[in-house]
Amino acid sequence: MPGNAGVGIVTAPASTEAPGKHPVVIAVPNEQVAGEQRVATVPEVVQKLTKAGHVVRIEHDAGTAAFYPDALYTAAGATVVTGRNELFSGADIVLFVQPPTVAEAEALSEGTIAVGFMNPTRNLDAIAKMRDRNVTAFALELVPRITRAQSMDALSSQATAGGYVAAVLGANNCPKFLPMLTTAAGTIRPATVLILGAGVAGLMAIATAKRLGALVEAYDVRRAAGEQVRSLGAKFIELEINAEGQGGYARELTAEEKVKEQEMVSAAVARADIVITTAAIPGRKAPVLVTKETVAKMKPGAVIIDMAAETGGNCELTEAGKTKQVNSVTIIGPRNLPARVPYHSSQMLAKNLQAFLGLLFTKEGALVTDYADEILKASMLVHAGQVTYKPAADLINGGKS
Repeated sequence: MPGNAGVGIVTAPASTEAPGKHPVVIAVPNEQVAGEQRVATVPEVVQKLTKAGHVVRIEHDAGTAAFYPDALYTAAGATVVTGRNELFSGADIVLFVQPPTVAEAEALSEGTIAVGFMNPTRNLDAIAKMRDRNVTAFALELVPRITRAQSMDALSSQATAGGYVAAVLGANNCPKFLPMLTTAAGTIRPATVLILGAGVAGLMAIATAKRLGALVEAYDVRRAAGEQVRSLGAKFIELEINAEGQGGYARELTAEEKVKEQEMVSAAVARADIVITTAAIPGRKAPVLVTKETVAKMKPGAVIIDMAAETGGNCELTEAGKTKQVNSVTIIGPRNLPARVPYHSSQMLAKNLQAFLGLLFTKEGALVTDYADEILKASMLVHAGQVTYKPAADLINGGKS
């Protein structure tokens, strides 16, 4: 981890709180996952938190990869520290981007509140450790999609960043111009971009590809997505199936529906120059939308950007973290696309977290003593020595409630 022996705990700004009142201490660590460039808060948010009387500690270089250097945090009123002991000791709240590791969970003080992405059904060792450390943990993945929680919807904000990067990545790997060009050598037809899945990431990919001048088609099993797709100037490929599920996600298709879907999708994929797949089912393996047989029908030079690579892939031939060529088709299975635009993805995430923190403070700026709010109850993962999110608890307990 980057370090500087000359950087220690900087004296925090004088608290504006009433005498005898302990200010809430919020800590932000340097992310540990390889390739992660985001940071959980940014100077703009730090300034608001410190102005409200809270103490914000930032680990040295935590924001450097996102182009938020330590000096900006110090100017915003944060305390920059070196070393996890200094960072976590006495912290009331710790903000994460990536789920905490077992070592990070072990380092948290008893009673600490941890907030961030938690990967609640796969990061089980760290979740169990937080339980044993009597940490209270809230998972951003579990924030309910209700009107009150829109400003806290980190899944959507990061999907927006991912959809943008996917479109740019597709353009960068496509051997064709995306827009139509009229040149002395004749007219060059625009490239065709197909987006599979018109959720937040898909809609951003559509908008970006349109801005780049491509002909854009999109497909989603939810009929309601058609209006949004058309509003962005793209063609919506329709199948007489309504697979709208709960929470804005799609339900799983029946066997007969899958056959019809596959035939239509296969024809659309075959005529596309760039295919961006975004389909996901929460807590389950990503559905296969592009089979190896379909890939064989694609044009030479076509590109697939599989945004579902980390959950199994929408393309049968995708390998997470790898770029490969099959029959002159480039198949890219990127990991962590939001981290490729860390400045703005960190900014959006920081504001999501700021909104969430508002639920943890009383009007006087102290920590709440209960978690009765519906958003807090829904997003709670660990509390009072118990794993409160049942799917994670069942997995940790070997399937026993």
